[in-house]
Amino acid sequence: MNPDVPLPTTTSLRMRRFGPGDLPAMVAYRSNPDVARYQSWTEDWSMADAEEFLRNDQAHALGTPGTWTQIALEERGSGVLVGDLALHFVAAQPDTVELGVTLAPAHQGRGLATEALRAMIAWLFEHHGTHRVLAQADARNVAVRGLLQRVGMRQEAELREADFWKGEWTTLCIYAVLAREWSAGAT
Repeated sequence: MNPDVPLPTTTSLRMRRFGPGDLPAMVAYRSNPDVARYQSWTEDWSMADAEEFLRNDQAHALGTPGTWTQIALEERGSGVLVGDLALHFVAAQPDTVELGVTLAPAHQGRGLATEALRAMIAWLFEHHGTHRVLAQADARNVAVRGLLQRVGMRQEAELREADFWKGEWTTLCIYAVLAREWSAGAT
C-alpha cells in the first residue's frame, strides 16, 4: 500500500484515521443496540474499549496484511464523525481486502454509506493494486445486503447457519467485486 496516496474524499465525506477526539462519538454509536446487533462488538462497548481500539489501530500502518484498520467517516460540512469503514487486509490472499461499514443511526438513510463504500472500493482498486474486495453480511441484515449490491458487489455465497454468533447460528452472505469487474462498470 502506498502511504503517499491520501485516503479518499467524497462530496459529503472526509476519510481519515481515527484520533482521540473521535472516541466519544464512536462509543455513542457503537453502544447503540441496533448498531451493535450485526457487528463484532456488543452494546456494552465503552470508552475503555474505544481507547484500546485506538491504541491497536495506531500500532500498525494502513495496509498491513492480516490487520483490520478503521477509517473515520467525517462529514465535510460539519466535521461530525458519522461512522467508520473497516478494512481488513487479508493475509492469506494477496491484494484482497475485506470491508465493512458502520454509521451512527442519525446519519443512516442519507446515502453516506453508499458514497463511502464506492469511494473506498475505487481507491483500493485504482491506487493500491487490489485484486478483490469482499464483504460479509448476516443474512438478516437486509439493509446492508442491499447496500453491498448497490455499490456493485455481487453475492457469491450464502453460508447457512455457518457462524455461531452472539449465542445463535447465523447465515452469512458473502459479497465481492474484482478489479476488472469494477473497471468494466460494475458500479
